[in-house]
Amino acid sequence: MNNPANIPAATCRDAPILKERGQREVFCGLTGIIWLHRKMQDAFFLVVGSRTCAHLLQSAAGVMIFAEPRFGTAILEETDLAGLADANDELDREVGRLLARRPDIKQLFLVGSCPSEVIKLDLARAAQRLTQMHAPHVRVLNYSGSGIETTFTQGEDACLASMVPVLPATEARELLLVGALPDVVEDQAVGLLTKMGIGPIRVLPAPRSSEAPGVGPNTVFACLQPFLADTAAALERRGARMISAPFPFGEEGTTRWLKAIADEFGVDDETFEAVTAAPRARARTAIANASEHLRGKTIFFMPDSQLEIPLARFLTRECGMEAIEIGQPFIHKGLVGPDLDLIPAGPVISEGQDVDKQLDRVRAARPDLTVCGLGLANPLEAEGLTTKWAIELVFTPVHFYDQAGDLAGLFSRPIRRRALLKLEAAE
Repeated sequence: MNNPANIPAATCRDAPILKERGQREVFCGLTGIIWLHRKMQDAFFLVVGSRTCAHLLQSAAGVMIFAEPRFGTAILEETDLAGLADANDELDREVGRLLARRPDIKQLFLVGSCPSEVIKLDLARAAQRLTQMHAPHVRVLNYSGSGIETTFTQGEDACLASMVPVLPATEARELLLVGALPDVVEDQAVGLLTKMGIGPIRVLPAPRSSEAPGVGPNTVFACLQPFLADTAAALERRGARMISAPFPFGEEGTTRWLKAIADEFGVDDETFEAVTAAPRARARTAIANASEHLRGKTIFFMPDSQLEIPLARFLTRECGMEAIEIGQPFIHKGLVGPDLDLIPAGPVISEGQDVDKQLDRVRAARPDLTVCGLGLANPLEAEGLTTKWAIELVFTPVHFYDQAGDLAGLFSRPIRRRALLKLEAAE
């Protein structure tokens, strides 16, 4: 299963990559806080940024006025930006007030933004200073959520990578699942692996800092998300070893991901089949029903979420779609190579973005469905193209067997909607 048979000799791993460097249309890494603060129950994310950063988080999270979430913004005022005030003194004061009011905080992340990086505020040194001030009750870490050079899902990657150096050391042979998933989906993954007899199973990020996984030379890890390149590299520097596999989208991807882990831990084929047969059958049925409107349709991925290559593999192999172009902000073949191996050569593989040139290719191709960011979707819809918001694929449970039909449905709904609108217009 780890060396799939019947794959064409020329796959998208061998295809030349169109590398573009120009204007990009993506959210910034601060967006990752919206799902990370829900996963880590005793963590707080303090964005050191402008009022624009605060408005982004408030609107994206939909925070109720009476709620007290586990994130906030230390506002950089005009005096800070002009160098007329000591931003470090003000940051220390704000952190002190926060921790005095919220004694439940055990991990505090100082999150850099475009404004804090422009004025060269050294948040790494600030994190070290604040850790010394508030230890042992609170550990302060820092990472960049700036969107100057990155796309929005890399906020999670930067956050998890910042945690790896301070994870405890262990010599135990353990499986580490890396990446933030909704609790119900994470439970499904752990449940399937546990039924195979695999364990101990640890997860990064853990719900509480006291449950942080250890890492060492006997740790093997499997990434749950294809945008965790820096985290994977940090774990490997600690001696851990990555299990390479397609990502668990759809029935095929989930099966291959599970099988790679099962092979690593010596699970026999009979046990693997007994555990996965029923959910695999349910997933195939759900995908077949949901993908009825996808078969034979063309799709164009604009680079946005870093999920593009695994999703293209799922849609072309399991839903019968044809990919015209698969654009991804950054292509790390160490992570997405197994998915590229399963996509026959044909579509353009592009990395990065020059948005005007890519829009020209979209308009020339007139795909049945274009996956893109929010800022491009409405203009393309106005031109008669059917679109899918890429960010919805990050906020919706889409991994593993029980979500496979829902994943196909996310792509089929806009196509069905367009067909209904045409029907109504004809009447």
